Amino acid sequence: MPGLKEEESSITVEIHVQPRSSRDEISGFQNGRIKVKVTAAPEGGKANEKVREIIGRAFRVAKSKVEIVRGETSRVKTIKIHGVGRDEYDSFTKKLTT
Repeated sequence: MPGLKEEESSITVEIHVQPRSSRDEISGFQNGRIKVKVTAAPEGGKANEKVREIIGRAFRVAKSKVEIVRGETSRVKTIKIHGVGRDEYDSFTKKLTT
């Protein structure tokens, strides 16, 4: 996976965000990155907040545990998910591909 980095109690990964979508969901992969669709517009941080909620829900952590490390104003973002290890990440991504 592009940009996947594991640390002691977190993972850092690149995602692709599609704002102004018809629904809020993780829809698979795009160019090897997790694709996150959000209904919010990319204005005033609304889309980023929705991304944090969706990722938090998917990995069963509070949205406060999802940090946007790079790409605040870009569709390609680097996020850090605290409290999630490589095993949980691999299990989640396996579900996306089946």
